[in-house]
Amino acid sequence: MTTTDQRPLGSPFSATSTAQDVTAGLDLSGIDAVVTGGYSGLGLQTTRALTDAGARVYVPARRPDVARTTLADMKNCQIIPMDLADLDSVRSTAAQLREPLTKIDLLMAVAGVMATPERHVGPGWESQLAANHFGHFTLACELHPFLAAADGARVVVNSSAGHTLTDIRWHDPHFRTGYDKWLAYGQAKTANALFAVHLDTLGRGDGNRAFALHPGKIITALQREMTLQEQIDRGWVDEHGTVTATDFKTPAQGAATGLWAATSPLLDGLGGLYLENCDIAGISAPDTPMDDGGVRAYAINPEAAERLWDLTLTATGATPIP
Repeated sequence: MTTTDQRPLGSPFSATSTAQDVTAGLDLSGIDAVVTGGYSGLGLQTTRALTDAGARVYVPARRPDVARTTLADMKNCQIIPMDLADLDSVRSTAAQLREPLTKIDLLMAVAGVMATPERHVGPGWESQLAANHFGHFTLACELHPFLAAADGARVVVNSSAGHTLTDIRWHDPHFRTGYDKWLAYGQAKTANALFAVHLDTLGRGDGNRAFALHPGKIITALQREMTLQEQIDRGWVDEHGTVTATDFKTPAQGAATGLWAATSPLLDGLGGLYLENCDIAGISAPDTPMDDGGVRAYAINPEAAERLWDLTLTATGATPIP
């Protein structure tokens, strides 16, 4: 990734494109994909679009019974239990995935949590950073040999415009000095973006490329930890929970950018970039409003990405990528 690459390239799709628009006419037969959270919200739309195009999709799921019910009508889809906040569970899932597979063409990190009450997991990790970043980091490291075997794999990580809330809190990443659920979310989303930057640096020699993205504003189960009143106060929904904001996408539209990242030939030879609205995002100034789009420079900084990688590798004990 270079700064000159982080700018729109003129995609034929847009903010209103849907998952089905992006995958229309694609033949993904023989493609093996792993989609975390692939049974709800954007993940469900992603799984449906990939399987409809012929891909085999493996869905690590925190609620496997719900996943089996939701995905019962989809062919070429297998559910494996996994809790992203429990790294033993993540390693177990990686081991189970290694049994049937010889390669992984797509790893799509869609699952996530947002604005949760203060929780600490493992040895005291802040739970949003643990679930959104540490879990996906560990899964990608454990599956790296299978990504390398695909010779052209792509890793797609759902970040968010929420990354504009804060850089990595290097002095206190686990909020030991006071918790703010939105800063914790913002830090986790910045971590997602930086993760893609350094994963791309390490993987490109094996033909693997990585991208992070903002899927757009969408009401899904991601808001499950927020009260209805909080969502009303933010102007998202009415008292019945019906979306009233005019700038929100449907789940099918929200899944489009991730599928574009996974399949577009326009991204061949590129990586470590932050995407939005089915295109590469531009770099936003520090005072740019969150909803105006773009990516903060700190979320694509290669030195910060390497620093976060080393911190996360030490914390998780994940298998290093050569």
